[in-house]
Formats: sequence, structure tokens, C-alpha cells
Amino acid sequence: MVALLILFLLSAGPTIAQVKIAAGPMVGFADMREVHLWVQTTSACRVTIRYADTAQPTRWFWTLEKTTRKEEAFTARLVADSVEPGKVYRYQVYLNGQVVERPYPLLFRTPPLWQWRSDPPPFRFALGSCAYINDPPYDRPGKPYGGDYHIFRSIAAQQPVLFLWLGDNVYLREPDWNTWTGILHRYSHDRAIEELQPLLGACSNIAIWDDHDYGPNDSDRGFWNKEQTRRAFDLFWANPPSALQGGITTKFSWGDCDFFLLDDRWWRSPNNRKSGERTILGQEQFRWLIDNLVSSTATFKFVCIGGQVLNPVARYENYATYPEERRRLIEAIRQEGIRNVIFLTGDRHHTELTRYAEGDSLVLYDLTVSPLTSGPNTNAAAEPNTLRVEGTIVTERNFATVDVEGPARNRRLRVRVFDSNGVLKWERIIEAQYQ
Repeated sequence: MVALLILFLLSAGPTIAQVKIAAGPMVGFADMREVHLWVQTTSACRVTIRYADTAQPTRWFWTLEKTTRKEEAFTARLVADSVEPGKVYRYQVYLNGQVVERPYPLLFRTPPLWQWRSDPPPFRFALGSCAYINDPPYDRPGKPYGGDYHIFRSIAAQQPVLFLWLGDNVYLREPDWNTWTGILHRYSHDRAIEELQPLLGACSNIAIWDDHDYGPNDSDRGFWNKEQTRRAFDLFWANPPSALQGGITTKFSWGDCDFFLLDDRWWRSPNNRKSGERTILGQEQFRWLIDNLVSSTATFKFVCIGGQVLNPVARYENYATYPEERRRLIEAIRQEGIRNVIFLTGDRHHTELTRYAEGDSLVLYDLTVSPLTSGPNTNAAAEPNTLRVEGTIVTERNFATVDVEGPARNRRLRVRVFDSNGVLKWERIIEAQYQ
């Protein structure tokens, strides 16, 4: 009898003492009626999350249960679908029916229902790009390229309602990008660092990708394994549903702001292609962007894309190296009379604010924020970006926050850039334009 009991216990799979949270939980896409949550476990188990409005702390709701699987890197995406607009919820993760406590706050928020009721609400979001996490057996020899991981705690301390990951959120290495095993190793390794967890757990995390989380350096539409890197992106991020077939293009809203998440890799022609079309967005995605910008009633329209758009210097992978499409994009915004378009970009390993203006009829901004933990470009100030707003170049690891504030018809953006320790580097105000 004892032998049978031992055999049963051995065959019953991992116990709660054996199964742990490998990374997360993470808050993803949040809307007025549902919030998407993510967690990764160390082995297969049943996962569910319970949550309660902080104003009614004893009234708990539960997500549906999901079982994590090895072929999906033991990740689970769960949906909190008993939520109301404009609320703050606390939540707990349960593995195999038992709660797993985390040593930091677990909170998520839903956007407020303000339309026809009040002025648009003030809110804060944060942003950054280029997060290299050292992994010595697979890194290039020499000085470690990544560092200052405490920057993620500095971001969390700003208490944004959401954090925008603007590409190169992981850096796939030579052993990674050609196999499912390698891709999952890189995502799992980087997602698990201790300093990152409080940021994942207390605000919405929404991502685009750039070349390093898509494939090899400067990779384009021809990358043979992009279906697998796209699948991994979907496993490890909890974005809104994709808007197009292929790629990661999508959109979401918060307050009186629309966020357009673009894919600068899936349809991109090779940088050095000498014949045929030269495109970054591709025809379908370009049309989708302009259509949605035209239809948007948001005060501010944030266009998130991995590489710089407005910097006129045709260097590296700036949009200026694709001058025909860059001109067509700016011309379409001008012809359609679209106001308050702000490009949010990364990639360059330095931060700067770029302003493009055609009198008062067209004013565009490009806020480039980079790097988070990768190596900074300390020579960036010498680049002749003639549209750079004076005093906004930063050549150390950094992040930015944007406060959307002010009453209706007098909205503005308060942009702040901080170093990895949370020390303010610069601040600028961008006023909304109205017809």
C-alpha cells in the first residue's frame, strides 16, 4: 500500500512546492471591459488569477484556468473579463490551486469612460527601447554590452498606467534565431530578471519589435524564420489582437489618445536592395495607418515604430534611407490635415526629440528613446539632425515618461527623460493643435 502511494505521488506531476513563477505576472492590453494578464511558470501546471476592485476588496473574480505547456515555454495568457471602466484592481496568481505571493504590488487599471461625461482624463505612460540582458555563454567576448538593470525599478517608481516597449526588447543571438528552442531560451532568460518584475506586475506592458527581437541585425521581410519569432512575440507579450495578416501591427486607446503599433520588419525590403520596391511598411500597412489616422478622433495620435521617422540624416536604419516612402508618409498626413501626430521611436541607442514643421499647418514630433540597458551611442550628439530640439540629446541609458494633461481643447504633453537612476535629464511641453 505504501509503495502504491509513493508511486502515485511520483506520477502526479510537479507539486506546488516544485512549480514556481519563472517570470511575471505581467499586465498587458487593458480596455474598459477586459484586461489581459500573462505569467510564465517553471514547469507544466494549472494557472488562474483572481482579482478585485480596490474599492471593493472582498469581492473577488476569477479568470478561466489555463495549463502551461513546455512547447509554449510554460506561458499562460489569461483574461480578466469582469472589470469596469476607470477602476484599479489588485490580483493574485494561483498555481495548481494555491496562491503564489509576490514581494511587490500586483495592480492593473482599466481606462476610464469619460466620453460625453467629463474632460479627458490626465494619465502618464512611459517608454523606452533596446533592452540587452547579458548572458555570458552566448554574448560576444569583451566588455558586457548590457547593464543598469535597475532602470526598470526607476520606471516602475514613476507609476505609469502603461509602458511602451519600442523594439529590441530582447536581443536574439547567433544560437537563438534559427530554432524554436533558441528563441524561447532568449525570451525566457531576459524576461526572468529580478529588476523587471515590479514593472511587469503593476502597469500595462505593450510592445512592438525591431530587428533584434525579429531576427538577425537589420533583418527584413526575407528572414526565413519570422513565423517562429512572431509566434514567440505573441507568447511573451499580451498585446491587442493584430490588425493585419502577418506582422504585429495593431492599435489601442487610452483616454483621448490613440496608439498605433507598427511593424517595421515583416514587410520591409532589404536595406541594400537596388531593384524593385523600397518600403518599410509595405502597401497594406501604409494604407491601414493612414486610414486609421484619418478616422481617429483622438487628440494625440502616437505612432510607434522601431526606427526614427523624422530625423533627416540618412544613416543606419533611419526612415531617411527610404526617402520616397518617408515623403509619401509626411505628404499623406499633410494632405489629410491630421493634427497632433507624435512618432514614438527607438533603435538608435540615444534619445532626442525631433520636430518637423511646415509653418503652423503641419507640425510633427518624433520622440526617440533609447537605450534602456544596451550600450549607449556616446557619439550621437555629432550627428547633424537639423530638426533636433535643442538640449534633448541624451547619450546614456535612459527612459521617458509622457504626461497627457490639461482640460478639453487645451491638452498638452509633458515629456520627461530620466537616466537609469530616475534623475531628470530634460523636460519639454508639446501643446495640442486644434482646427
